Amino acid sequence: MIKDLTEGKPESVLWRFSIPLFISVIFQQMYNISDSVIAGKFAGENALAAIGASFPITMIFMSIAVGSNVGCSVVISQLFGAKKLKDMKTAIFTTVISCIVLSILLTIIGLWQTPSLMRLINTPNNIFADGAIYLKIYIAGFLFIYLYNICTGIFASLGDSKTPLYFLIGSSLANILLAYVFVAKLHWGVAGTGWATFIAQGLACVLCSISLFHRIKAIQTEGTIVLFSMEMLKKVSWVAIPSILQQSFVSIGNIFVQVLINGYGSSVIAGYSAAIKLNTFAITSFATLANGLSSFTAQNIGAGKIDRVKRGFKAGIVLSIIVAVPFVIVYGLFGSSMIKLFLNEDSAVALNIGVIFLKIISPFYLIILIKLMADGVLRGSGSMRLFMITTFSDLILRVVLAFVLVGHLGTNGIWMSWPIGWSIGTILSYTFYHTGKWKRQL
Repeated sequence: MIKDLTEGKPESVLWRFSIPLFISVIFQQMYNISDSVIAGKFAGENALAAIGASFPITMIFMSIAVGSNVGCSVVISQLFGAKKLKDMKTAIFTTVISCIVLSILLTIIGLWQTPSLMRLINTPNNIFADGAIYLKIYIAGFLFIYLYNICTGIFASLGDSKTPLYFLIGSSLANILLAYVFVAKLHWGVAGTGWATFIAQGLACVLCSISLFHRIKAIQTEGTIVLFSMEMLKKVSWVAIPSILQQSFVSIGNIFVQVLINGYGSSVIAGYSAAIKLNTFAITSFATLANGLSSFTAQNIGAGKIDRVKRGFKAGIVLSIIVAVPFVIVYGLFGSSMIKLFLNEDSAVALNIGVIFLKIISPFYLIILIKLMADGVLRGSGSMRLFMITTFSDLILRVVLAFVLVGHLGTNGIWMSWPIGWSIGTILSYTFYHTGKWKRQL
């Protein structure tokens, strides 16, 4: 159902819009986590390490999809809030066409360069072949991943956070079932987890795309709709490219960190792989709520209702804290049980690595959520320069610290770079929000 986010009590409107987004994160993360859990339990520690070794590269591709999602949703939300429905449809069609072309190009390049990418991150020989197989299957299904993310971004722009959720629930459950059958019963190993995700994501993409087409067709507009506009592509790109760069640079930073970790062997890689999947679950939850705030901000800016944005920011912080506290408690107190979901009891080194990682970073979720919410307002207002400053400051510092501290503290030094970078990035983001610099973009 299409929903106008510019009317009604801001707190209630934002919460009703954001909660389905959060639920969708739970099911979306089931893709990644179930792959790793099933691989670790039924195919062994090396299988988990193989998936983990390719994770930073898969995240670069995902970053492009998520960044494009954010870019299109901000522009479409602003047009929808301003009731410029004809231009909104042009923005939608322009985005979809552009993303299909880009995804095909990236798929070809990715499949061609898979071995080089695996060598680039210093993947150990004993997990190289499985890691390359998983990465190739993932890249082969990138069109599905990209188009699905674009569709969910467009639905969010229209105030509908529920429709994509229904498709995601079904595909997530299908992914778990298929992964179990392919790995535990058919013994396909790492490839089985890849094919399960490929099939399930393809199903979600097709159904979501069909639903979106009918939804857009039902919106009444006068005159002929322009299916592709270079001017509209520039507007979408103005927000999308910084968002893609932000997401991609984070992933590239993670690749540098992965190179450090790969030097410690497959057991450390496996422990980190399990812990980073759990960490990604938490961070993606906060980031998705921030994306909801971006759509809320964009619609209200399009309608000229700035005061609602400030109230939305406060409501977003409260909602994020409610979501963050369980992560902090579970990861901090029951980290061992969480890591054991991925690994067997005989993987002592990997278990210890994963537990330490979670204990070091989880308390700082209460810091990073403030940054992500402030970034949500900056992005929704189109203040991309400020948004990029905060993102790159966090990232560069985090990578540099990882390389500096690892020499003194070993892997613990790598883990400590996260909270330090997050803290400084949060100070910058909140300062930009609090001083109202984002209003100058209006």
